[in-house]
Amino acid sequence: MDCDQQGLSSAKYEQNQLINLGRIMAVKKGDLVRAVREKLENSLEAKASDPRLPAYLFETKGQVVDIKGDYALVMFGYTSTPNFWLRVDQLEEFK
Repeated sequence: MDCDQQGLSSAKYEQNQLINLGRIMAVKKGDLVRAVREKLENSLEAKASDPRLPAYLFETKGQVVDIKGDYALVMFGYTSTPNFWLRVDQLEEFK
């Protein structure tokens, strides 16, 4: 049975699929987050790019602007810094 037959929106269907797989998405659009250094530094994503990760990833608040699968697009700060696609398990709530 697909999501249209169940009467679920695609976002709700995806959330149900994540719960069924035993993974609950930790963040949603609009959340304020920061990167978790221990989870990002030795990740495949960090190894595939410049190893010198900017400090603002870990020290300033970022806002989740989009989510695709296991990845969230995060906008950091209000200056001209690039947005980052990060795995949701590499993020934590900004406190």
